[in-house]
Amino acid sequence: MLQSYLQDTWVTPTATHATADAVRDAVTGETVCHVSSEGLDIAGAFGYARRDGAPALRGLTFHQRASLLDATAAAVRDRREELYALSARAGATPTDARYDVDGGIRVLRDYADRARAELPDASHLVEGPAERLGRGQDFLGVHLVSPSPGLMLQVNAFNFPVWAPLEKLAQAVLAGMPSVVKAATPTAYLTEHLVRTVSEAGVLPAGALQMIVGSVRPALDLLREQDVLSFTGSAATAATLRTHPELVARSVRFNAEADSVNAIVLAPDVPPGSPLFAAFVREVVTEMTVKAGQKCTAIRRVLVPREHEGAALDAIASELAGVIIGNPASEGVGMGAVVSLEQRADVRRAVRTIARSGRIVHGDPDKVRVVDADPERGAFLDTILVSADPDAAAPHEVEPFGPAATVLAYRGTPHAMDLLARGRGSLAASVVSDDLAWTTGFLRSAAPWHGRLHLLDSTNMTQTTGHGSPLPALRHGGPGRAGGGSEMAGIRGILDLMQRTALQVSPRLLESLGTTSLS
Repeated sequence: MLQSYLQDTWVTPTATHATADAVRDAVTGETVCHVSSEGLDIAGAFGYARRDGAPALRGLTFHQRASLLDATAAAVRDRREELYALSARAGATPTDARYDVDGGIRVLRDYADRARAELPDASHLVEGPAERLGRGQDFLGVHLVSPSPGLMLQVNAFNFPVWAPLEKLAQAVLAGMPSVVKAATPTAYLTEHLVRTVSEAGVLPAGALQMIVGSVRPALDLLREQDVLSFTGSAATAATLRTHPELVARSVRFNAEADSVNAIVLAPDVPPGSPLFAAFVREVVTEMTVKAGQKCTAIRRVLVPREHEGAALDAIASELAGVIIGNPASEGVGMGAVVSLEQRADVRRAVRTIARSGRIVHGDPDKVRVVDADPERGAFLDTILVSADPDAAAPHEVEPFGPAATVLAYRGTPHAMDLLARGRGSLAASVVSDDLAWTTGFLRSAAPWHGRLHLLDSTNMTQTTGHGSPLPALRHGGPGRAGGGSEMAGIRGILDLMQRTALQVSPRLLESLGTTSLS
């Protein structure tokens, strides 16, 4: 029975194995643990975060909080091999595990460096320059950015059980806000090990980090005006949370990063066989296979000019044919399992729905050849490439959250722009072109529908970090279906978690704010 970490104590729920949720190994189907929040004192945990964790963090300067992130990163790095090993149980290859674990460590360190370089060694920030509000020089206006005396409730998705909690923790700690992490059930054992690692290192103040395993629904009624609910998951769940009566009544700040049908667009000027065309194919295959396609930023729609449709299908299918699927611990395996049998069933349903308007070009949703594993007991899927009618509804509305993508042939640039917008808001899109005029024109249409655009051309294709890699310095989120939220974004993301207050002050009081602690 997996424990929760509340009020600096590891707590076992009161549920039995019969009433708790069983979490199974994605590769073997064996039970890893049972998960429940029955009997947990969540109200006590929230009170502890506000009473002990929040004041401890607010009393530190930005630079001191940055040192906490450095210490947390070092603690996780020292035991990252343990997290790698556990990740294999979730179907992750060694590359997938490093993407999650090392990515989380890098985000912690990046934020620590940015805080020291861009924020003052103070507990608050005075945004300037001052505005003169009267006829003379003695009545000025500025904005004060100060920590909120609340907590962040993190509700995380299963696909990044290490990186996601650490990314949110980095911003929350720098903003002077404690975190209560709700671990996603299918990979809760990984988040539990992460929190155990950090707690045993003793690097954070008491109450700065807690974790709930199991259902978090009772916690929603406990959120208050100064709290933040940071959610990652499905658009349907985000919509439910957004209208929760307690959140609405108290105007609780809510940030959602939801699923989206992200796209890559191949421009008409990129000929098959060119180096840039090869880079386009690599982006598609990488996004289909890293973490078995279980990334919120993964490419789901592949928009290509009609005249290049056949070449694109052939090239992508050829690359996918070389991907070895199976036990992540086995040599040569390039893609493991999806996280659960339930997730596999969801992907199969989504693929069949999309394929009704076209055909499956590569892969079989019901059969897969795997290495060193049972294809039925493990949650394995073949890589699946679909060719569909671009004007059908399903490719733009249904997301197969796994190793699947759909090629859609557009008739011209206006058609491509229309198809991209039919996703109703996405986290990310890639545009592949060397034609500057075409790209800048396309950009004007695409930008309002996306949180991030990855513009790939012949000059940057060897240096790109990839379509699906959110970066700490850049905003991560998207409009519409993608949730309308914003995470990371460097210092902007930290300040978004704090309270910005307009001050009307005298110069002498303004000067004193540079040396006064507001904790």
